[in-house]
Amino acid sequence: MRVFDDIDHTWLDGESVITIGAFDGVHVGHQALVREVLAEARASGRQAGVVTFYPHPVNVLSAQNRVRYITTPGEKAAILERLGLDFMALMQFTMELARKSAGEFVHILVEHLHPKSIWVGPDFTFGYQREGNVEVLRRLGAQWGFSVHVLPAVCLNGAVVSSTRIRQLLAEGKIEEVTALLGRYYLVSGEVVPGRHRGRALGFPTANLEVHGDRALPRDGVYACFALLGQQRFPAVANLGIRPTFGENKHILEVHLLDVRLELYGCDLAVEFVRWMRPEMCFASAGELVEQMRRDVEEARRILQEARRDGVDIAIRDWSLLRVGGK
Repeated sequence: MRVFDDIDHTWLDGESVITIGAFDGVHVGHQALVREVLAEARASGRQAGVVTFYPHPVNVLSAQNRVRYITTPGEKAAILERLGLDFMALMQFTMELARKSAGEFVHILVEHLHPKSIWVGPDFTFGYQREGNVEVLRRLGAQWGFSVHVLPAVCLNGAVVSSTRIRQLLAEGKIEEVTALLGRYYLVSGEVVPGRHRGRALGFPTANLEVHGDRALPRDGVYACFALLGQQRFPAVANLGIRPTFGENKHILEVHLLDVRLELYGCDLAVEFVRWMRPEMCFASAGELVEQMRRDVEEARRILQEARRDGVDIAIRDWSLLRVGGK
């Protein structure tokens, strides 16, 4: 899959079928749109692509209502590539772009990506102050020579699947519901940085991940998880929080790999959250903490064995794509 991060200097070689949106999380609703795009593109001999944005439009237009990201641009690209798309156009969302009229925005797409068909959701809006909607897009399509298709909202358990809903479920620690909405485990990645080596001294060495502050993180607590290093996948236990037993207040993600010891400093490690097990707790002594950690490891081992039998689809396997576009 090709990634275009400067649409002004991109001229697609041929016609395309595209969908447009923030696509944060690339959840099952987004995936349904992508499937329609792919089906039409393959049937018509055109290229299939997604037009998406970074930063998130809300974070540019409303400083008081900033959203935290479910996926980074690199993670988004890796997921979309696995789905089979030919290209992703990553548009830098700026106030200059936000001020463009609906017609000006569509002209950019027509000039550079040559769409003959555009797929959107029912609530799709675009252009200055959201002046464009599906009907406006259809009028512009008649002018510029592309068709417009609207996919109804995807619902699960009686509610529309949305990135907003996923962020709320993450905050509540409802990881299994998040997994259902994403169609894969929720994942956070970061560089492994040096810690205080307390875990090693207690017999449970951990990798401390430096996670960007604008990521949507699950509720604090202890999780059964899988750790991804390149194309390797390890069962693990993660603690997300401030480590109250040691009187600290810095928020950190610590990961203990089961049954293997690796030197991970400086590596990019990804963590798939499988199930929330318990909240963070303050223990009276290091000995009490160690006993609880032993119980956590055994419970995580059982949960992860069940998860492997359940066969949840994991969307990404090669994390060399994490740094697409330098993000």
